[in-house]
Amino acid sequence: MNLMNTSLWKTAGLFALVLILLGSFTSSILFGATQFDWHTAWASIFHYDENINDQIILRTTRVPRACIAAAIGASLAIAGVLMQTLTRNPLASPSVLGVNAGATMFVVIGAVALQISSLQALMWISFIGAAVGALSVYILGSFGRDGLTPLKIVLAGAAMTALFSSFTQGILVLNQQVLSTVLFWLTGTIAGRSPDMLITVIPFMAICWVAAWFIARDMNLLLMGEDTAKGLGQKTLWVKSAAGILIVVLAGCSVSVAGPIGFIGIVIPHISRFFIGVDHRWVIPYCAVLGAILLILADLAARFIMIPEEMPVGVMTAVIGAPFFIYIARRGLIKS
Repeated sequence: MNLMNTSLWKTAGLFALVLILLGSFTSSILFGATQFDWHTAWASIFHYDENINDQIILRTTRVPRACIAAAIGASLAIAGVLMQTLTRNPLASPSVLGVNAGATMFVVIGAVALQISSLQALMWISFIGAAVGALSVYILGSFGRDGLTPLKIVLAGAAMTALFSSFTQGILVLNQQVLSTVLFWLTGTIAGRSPDMLITVIPFMAICWVAAWFIARDMNLLLMGEDTAKGLGQKTLWVKSAAGILIVVLAGCSVSVAGPIGFIGIVIPHISRFFIGVDHRWVIPYCAVLGAILLILADLAARFIMIPEEMPVGVMTAVIGAPFFIYIARRGLIKS
């Protein structure tokens, strides 16, 4: 009976978060430098008239922007919780472990060496860079007799992030003409992103969301320790490989569209576990919804900080996440 009551409460909590997500999504569509009413928003979606400017703005800018924020927020949060469980490190996230820095360096190289200015092309280059960054950290962190430990992967992530960032800054110093092309992207933003960019990556994101939930039981076993998981019959290499692929795809897709948006992958998993425990069957869907809510609201707030200009959403998530990161680090949760 207690188990049933617990499940009902968790289901009710998830339903409440979905309602908050819908409210946040609606607010993102209606509010900004230009504000719209309900009737205009409804008409732009269900009775679209391409001759009405307000409907054009809503249909081609506001709605896609809210969708991009929701998809990327969910993806980064799920990637974060998988990475924290896989590495047994509460500070693990795409922004900390070299994924963002690798993607950024590849974008700058593509813009400088290959003279690429198309956002669509830079998106794919960014995805490759994210994969290279993650693989580099994994290989570097695996050296030594103890293999991949939480402390070693943090150190490897810090080292590779510093290396990639140094290369990126060096290239930009030598070729400042390309700086204006990539600067706004480097800070992390969803402004100006076309619907086609989301359409390109959303099938991969959706598949990974579902796959993450399907390996939730395996992640629960892995959370108890690799030796325990093997003793219970789990093929840990397969589970780790599957989780690693999901992390790279989710983080790579997100960074390729919006640039390096940090801290969502750190903050959201901890908030989810605080409310519903460590069962990944619940943590993963909670992370998806909470991540979407956080990025939508961060993007909405970014529109009002510097009116009529907009602050990059990556700055807003850093303002939210940096104090939380420091709090987790000060609690001494990193163990070797």
